[in-house]
Amino acid sequence: MKPWHPEHARDDGPTDNGHGIAVDDLRLIRDQFVDFMLGYKFAIDEVTTKINILREDFNNTHEYNPIEHVGSRLKSPESVLEKVRRKNYAMNLTSIRENVLDIAGVRVVCSFISDIATIKQMLASQADITVLEERDYITHRKPNGYQSLHLIVSIPVFRSDRTERIPVEIQIRTIAMDFWASLEHKIYYKYRGEVPPNLRSDLAQAAEVATQLDEQMEALHRQVDRGPQPSRRRADSLDLGVLYRSLTADHPVQLRPGDLPL
Repeated sequence: MKPWHPEHARDDGPTDNGHGIAVDDLRLIRDQFVDFMLGYKFAIDEVTTKINILREDFNNTHEYNPIEHVGSRLKSPESVLEKVRRKNYAMNLTSIRENVLDIAGVRVVCSFISDIATIKQMLASQADITVLEERDYITHRKPNGYQSLHLIVSIPVFRSDRTERIPVEIQIRTIAMDFWASLEHKIYYKYRGEVPPNLRSDLAQAAEVATQLDEQMEALHRQVDRGPQPSRRRADSLDLGVLYRSLTADHPVQLRPGDLPL
């Protein structure tokens, strides 16, 4: 399917329930829907910015970063409206906002199972994020083997003339879970949902292997993490005179974030 663009809407003779609709009315509906979807794009930007800040903060202040990579996706308008039709929701913006909670999606991939709870807590504790719903497909794996933690959160988006709270679905999973989910998606797409029984069985077995791998990696991680952690002094107690002298010396030392001794 080609990417949707506002100009793809036809102005010549569109109908609604068999009745004609004025061109100006169609343009107004189109513009309002484009603006509606833009709010979800901004919400993705807000959430990914928060996660990237956490990621960079971990890189600079900790020995270990639980966030491997971050991805996002925005449902196409066709997909949104098709879901509204399939679920028999009212075909208006208020109904979509209340019922379709996965228009904006952000995926966080981490190394270890324990990282999932850490990332969830860091996000849920932020003052402007409200957790609306949690779906734990790790403790309660889906029948096909799918595992991930899904959070539906609400986040404020500050527009030029208003502030909107927009729902975003955040998926948090390990590398192994993400690899399995990516393969499963490709297989179901190839077979248009009609996957042969032997492949479904192989996928379920692969999900079990991925779980065992996650558990083994978690055990190794705990063994390595048992060692003594270096003590850290508060940043406001640092003697910055050392830094000043190094920066103003004839051959100043080039410092990067994380280079300062604590």
